[in-house]
Amino acid sequence: QVQLVESGGGLVQPGGSLRLSCAASGFTFSSYAMTWYRQAPGKERELVATISNSARITNYADSVKGRFTISRDNAKNTVYLQMNSLKPEDTAVYFCNAMQYWGKGTLVTVSA
Repeated sequence: QVQLVESGGGLVQPGGSLRLSCAASGFTFSSYAMTWYRQAPGKERELVATISNSARITNYADSVKGRFTISRDNAKNTVYLQMNSLKPEDTAVYFCNAMQYWGKGTLVTVSA
């Protein structure tokens, strides 16, 4: 069955960096676009970044453009989200998505 397992979250100070990973299994990873979403406390889930199956096309939410980078390694069935210059408003649970499938999320907390 399809599994998406996020990792890499944690507590970081404002201005810091984190790299999230999402390990995928149970489907042909290289055939599908992958997307990172996030959900902050009391807010709706929002799209953060998406990457095409070949990695040629990426798109970002305006709020993270220039700070976050999505990438993928099709040989490792893994998608990444490099997050730099983190702000307190980036605090959220970050989810990996493929098709209709979701991971359980990883918590990112940005606080001094």
